Amino acid sequence: MGEIRAEVLLPTQELRDDIPFFTKVLGMRMDMIYPADDPSVAVFSGHGLRVRVEKDADTPPGMLRLLTDTPEEVAGGQCDLVAPNGTRVEVRPLHEPLVMPETVHSFVVRRLADQAPWIIGRAGMHYRDLIPDRLGGSIIASHIRIPDGGPVPDMVHYHTVGFQLIFCYRGWVDLVYEDQGEPFRLHAGNCVIQPPEIRHRVLYASDNIEVIEIGVPAEHVTTIDHEMELPNGPANPDRVFQGQRFVHHTADGAIWAAFRVPGFQSRDTTIAEHTGDVAGVHVVRSNGAASPWTRHYSDILFTFVMEGGMVLEGEGREPFALQAGDAFVIPPGMPVRYAEATEDLELLEVSLPGAFRTETVAR
Repeated sequence: MGEIRAEVLLPTQELRDDIPFFTKVLGMRMDMIYPADDPSVAVFSGHGLRVRVEKDADTPPGMLRLLTDTPEEVAGGQCDLVAPNGTRVEVRPLHEPLVMPETVHSFVVRRLADQAPWIIGRAGMHYRDLIPDRLGGSIIASHIRIPDGGPVPDMVHYHTVGFQLIFCYRGWVDLVYEDQGEPFRLHAGNCVIQPPEIRHRVLYASDNIEVIEIGVPAEHVTTIDHEMELPNGPANPDRVFQGQRFVHHTADGAIWAAFRVPGFQSRDTTIAEHTGDVAGVHVVRSNGAASPWTRHYSDILFTFVMEGGMVLEGEGREPFALQAGDAFVIPPGMPVRYAEATEDLELLEVSLPGAFRTETVAR
């Protein structure tokens, strides 16, 4: 295939008025102009773009968006401009800022039996939303499945996030991460955190793989990295990504200890320690004792029922009988009780921040 160039076509009524705007104001280079005696076409290039301005072209004026690390140095610091030919020009930051919305607290129960729709998302994966209101945009929790195993059509990419967890719920999946060495298999019961902007790729999945993914904030940018190849080397497992270290927690050999709620025990994934307490992640099970009423003072407390069942009692609420696949969010200060826990009950609890206070409530 021969050389191909793409250019954006913009109309004008008087080319002479546009030349100084595109060259002097926007800092582009004029590459071509014709005819010499009465120019009607000019081609400009710059900022990764090629623009053709043509007199009386039958097309709308259009809009150009210039992305830069230094907006104050472009177009004299102007952010919104209009060219003589009517083209709108926006000067914006090169990197989308990470916006952390204030949490809108609510009591949420999401049941698998309610048959919320599975949505086909990135790389053909199926998504089920576990927090429909997303607490004002502060968090997204997704139950993700890939029905058919095999190679996953993924690319090296990264996320602009404050926190992100991948917990393997069923099956297994092969992953590879920037500076973390060779690809590895994430088995059911194990998890990883994806620190902000760490490059990674999903390689291969078992049949009926299911994961729980937590992202903060709910809306965050995913960027494809076309340059990096993974694995990269040499490995640097102690690298810090914006204050967080990569964690691959495995259930084998994990230590179980008393949980914040009496009557339960948990294994700490060490995620709070490796994120500077941005978030904490625990796998929780009942030890057979009755649970008292408690309330917490975390900003966000999300729980997913992985195995077994229990009854969630909340002050002023009807009891909810929960089973595997259900999820709930408890707002800070609300008294709740985990009742009638089955012997095989297993919960995944995610808190933001990692350290917070829980107290027993007299009833």
